[in-house]
Amino acid sequence: MRYEELADFPCSITRPLVVLGDRWTLLVLKTAFNGVRRFNAFQAALGISRSRLQDRLDRLVEHEILAKTKSGDGNYEEYRLTPKGHDVYPVLMALRDWGDRYMAPDGPPVHFRHRDCPGEAHVSLACDVCGNPLTARDVDPVPGPGLS
Repeated sequence: MRYEELADFPCSITRPLVVLGDRWTLLVLKTAFNGVRRFNAFQAALGISRSRLQDRLDRLVEHEILAKTKSGDGNYEEYRLTPKGHDVYPVLMALRDWGDRYMAPDGPPVHFRHRDCPGEAHVSLACDVCGNPLTARDVDPVPGPGLS
């Protein structure tokens, strides 16, 4: 299957990968969650080429993950996370949890602390009915209404 055809593949893992599935897009989003909003600030933080950065920002705007707006003083444009963009945060945190576990031999490079207590943010998978924690061994994929 060709990359372009994946956007129409009836799978809720495959379709987001068409939009989010390259390292630069995820790094742009990580940087946006760290408060960066201006093009030049993204470029400085990431060391990415202007054309590649513009491509990733345009794709995120096209998919309504970021919104391109005028700054408060109207002097420049900025990119802000939309509600759809904020919903990507658990995906990044799941990658971070996995990276801390398997790719940080000296320990986590950054702790994501809860502002209201000494706890740390982690992603967990649980049943939406009973609340029990789940692993891949506890889940059975079954056809849903979007499967044609």
